[in-house]
Formats: sequence, C-alpha cells, structure tokens
Amino acid sequence: MPSELSINRPDKPVSTGTAVRPDSPTLQSAQAKHPSTHAKHSHDDAPDAAAAFARLAELEDGPERDAVRDELVTVWLPMAHRIAGRFRDRGESVEDLRQVAAMGLVKAVDRYDPSRGAFESYAVPTITGEVKRHFRDRMWALRVPRRVQELRNKVRLARRDLTLNPGSPEPTVAEIAAHAGLTEDEVGAGMEAMESFSTLSLDAELASADDNYSLADTLGDVDSSYELVVDREAAREGLRRLPERERAILYMRFFEDMTQTRIADVLGISQMHVSRLISRSCARVRDEAMGGQQSGAGCPDADGRTDTDGRTRAA
Repeated sequence: MPSELSINRPDKPVSTGTAVRPDSPTLQSAQAKHPSTHAKHSHDDAPDAAAAFARLAELEDGPERDAVRDELVTVWLPMAHRIAGRFRDRGESVEDLRQVAAMGLVKAVDRYDPSRGAFESYAVPTITGEVKRHFRDRMWALRVPRRVQELRNKVRLARRDLTLNPGSPEPTVAEIAAHAGLTEDEVGAGMEAMESFSTLSLDAELASADDNYSLADTLGDVDSSYELVVDREAAREGLRRLPERERAILYMRFFEDMTQTRIADVLGISQMHVSRLISRSCARVRDEAMGGQQSGAGCPDADGRTDTDGRTRAA
C-alpha cells in the first residue's frame, strides 16, 4: 500500500494527497449559498462543511460536483487520520491504516445525507468500521471464522476490564465467561484465537536454559523403524521354529551382510545349497507370518533383489 494517500472511486477519482484547505473557493462558494446552522464542532479536524454537503446533494454528476466532493474529502481527511491513529501498534503500519481510513471517508462522503444530522456523527462510525473490517479480513495470518474473531474480541475486552486495577490477578475462564456473557467453551475458543492472530516461523529460535533451538527442532519426525515393528513381531515366532543351521544362515546373510559364497565357505557347503536354504527358510517364516497366503515368495539377495520364482540369486 503506498504511503502517499490516493483515494479513488471506479468512476470518480479523488485525490487526497493535497493540503487541507477549509478556505478553498469551492467551499466558500458553497457556504455562501448555504449558511451553516450546525453548532461548532468538538474537534479541530472537524470543519464546518454543512453548506458544502448541501451543495453536493443538489448538484448533478459533473465537474462541479466532483470539485466539491474532492474538497470535502480533503478538509475531512485529518479526522480520518485521527481515527486511524487509534489502531496503531496492532501490527499494521500507520500509513496503511490512514489509507484504509481515507477509503472509509470517501464512502462516508458519498453516502451522507445532510438531512439526517451532522456529517461527523455519520463519518466516525463509517471510518471506524472500515478500519475494523481491514483488521478482520486482511490482518489474520490464517483465515478465522468471523464468529471466532468476535469471541476473541469479547474475551480480550473482558480480560482488560477484569485487570484494570493494579495488582489484579489473571481472571479465570469462569470469571471471563460471566463478565462477557459467554459459555466457558466459547471463552476457550476466544482465548485460542487470541494466540492465532499471527503465525510463528518454524525457524524462530526458542530460548532454553541450555541453548537456543528452533521451533522445528521440537517437532517430531516419521521414524521409518516403526514400519518394521509389526513385520519383526510377525516373523519372530517363525524364526524361532527354524532349525539352528537355517537360523544361523539367515543371521549371517541379513544381519552380518555376508554373501552366499562366504556363508557356504563357513559352513562347508555349496553356494547353491545356501541359496535353497535361504529361500526355503524365508518362505516358511513368511507363510507363518501371513497365514500361508504368500508361500514361496522368497527373500532378497545380497543386493536386496528377489527372483520372480522365489529363489534368491547367488551373489
């Protein structure tokens, strides 16, 4: 959002970056034709422009009406800036807040009916509402339902009211609920939303007694070993039932990562015999683990590969 204010309607551009000119010829002309009957305004930034608004209501669309409208927006812009200042220090820059407030001012000027009272009484809630909508719709890092946002505001105001006196203890959920006219569940939802206005980077450092670490360091990760737990437990009983020589061959092959040729040398048998024993033992263990549904599926070879007919290839 640019820092230099520029207010635009789709069909009628209005520039608000100029200085305030309550003594402009356009306003003076309007005031001469429509003398003001309103009392003095309570703020220095609330000029007496009733006559100009009456003139604006009489004019048809055209250059003259646009000029009056531009001047009205200009002279009331300080009031919009004052309202924007109420929302400072809430995570949004003052320049952006002033831009939003100026947009609300333009809407107020366009919609104001002079017959219904002073302009300030209509413009203040219009501009304030525009700024609040900006916070509601644009400032949340995550999209939060409007009902939850309203609960957050009620809880925030209730906590503020209950802790106005110095030394007041932190109010309980029940006390906040009673003060705000909410249920305890609604208070809980509102308190959670109070911590959800902005997000925290996973790389953000968290202080600890020993050293600093990031938020990502506190998150768990998928342990691939978990996937093997069920398989190991299912194969445990089948391995126990194997003859001692077959268990020794499987241990040397899969735990000591020995090739079939080395196993054959250790046991004094042929490599083909070792291959057949491995295939038969794996098929037996698998049958018991799977309830006999995958008989003869075979075991992986030294490179983790299995023959299509269930036999382990020689290393």
